[in-house]
Amino acid sequence: MTGNHKDTSITRRRALVVTGGTVAAGGLAVAGYQSAFADTGTGAEATADATSTSSACMTLMSSVTEGPYYLDGALVRKDITEGKSGVPLTLRLTVVDATDGCTPVKGAAVEIWHCDAWGYYSGYTTANPGGSAPAESEDGSTANDSTYLRGYQVANANGVVKFETIFPGWYTPRTCHIHVKVHTGGEKEDGTYEGGKVNYTGQFFFDDAIAEEIFTLEPYSKHSGSYTTLDNDMVYDGGGASSGLLTLKAVHKKDPSKGYKGFLTLGVDPDAENTGAGSGGGGGTPPSDAPTGTPPSDAPSASASS
Repeated sequence: MTGNHKDTSITRRRALVVTGGTVAAGGLAVAGYQSAFADTGTGAEATADATSTSSACMTLMSSVTEGPYYLDGALVRKDITEGKSGVPLTLRLTVVDATDGCTPVKGAAVEIWHCDAWGYYSGYTTANPGGSAPAESEDGSTANDSTYLRGYQVANANGVVKFETIFPGWYTPRTCHIHVKVHTGGEKEDGTYEGGKVNYTGQFFFDDAIAEEIFTLEPYSKHSGSYTTLDNDMVYDGGGASSGLLTLKAVHKKDPSKGYKGFLTLGVDPDAENTGAGSGGGGGTPPSDAPTGTPPSDAPSASASS
């Protein structure tokens, strides 16, 4: 993996739809650390809590379209891996009301979905991720091709949700990312989350140096090609944490294969509604020469945004 995208035609294409103001990335990262680990209260994490101030509050997060690989009916669960192999990733996310002093949004449902180590999404396993990669069926996992690496978690009293997953791979022409929606007003039903409304649709992003190091490891290294860096991504706008850039902490500094912890605070407006459709044409939808494919017949119904 070179980390240097050779296709200059997509350099700095920005399809981001801003629904609110932005905030300095450093302040948001501090707030993210404070809130995401507030329910643990031990060691260095508690110290970080004590040194953070309530003034480190963000405005609304920047929203983008949901992209082409969304599926309804994701399961409510903490571990979304389903046996998919990859570098472990623990996400600790905090949902706060940016219109009310960044108070925690208890009961908010956070939904995430992302590709596997070779760039394949559940429900779209025949879609070509670009470059050269084995077929998704060759990974040898027991994952359900309609549900892997998708899930909901409902926020506790501190607005915190946690997910156990793997570090995502990549597909042409996108950088490494995770999709996210924040829902309120619904309820858990039949193993999923029903009703309510979507308040925020966005994406999480990863530091290039960390991503490129992970992509040299198995099974990621079996997907070869030109990886799109943050600067060349069509969605990420360089806004840091306010645009979805995760703060990452290695589980073992000298061994990236042991995994990472990622954290971020999501400042939303619980009274607003975001359809995920976006505007301006892009928002993460692949162009005509990028991955194509359709869900298998037994998959949940798809809701493509393009």
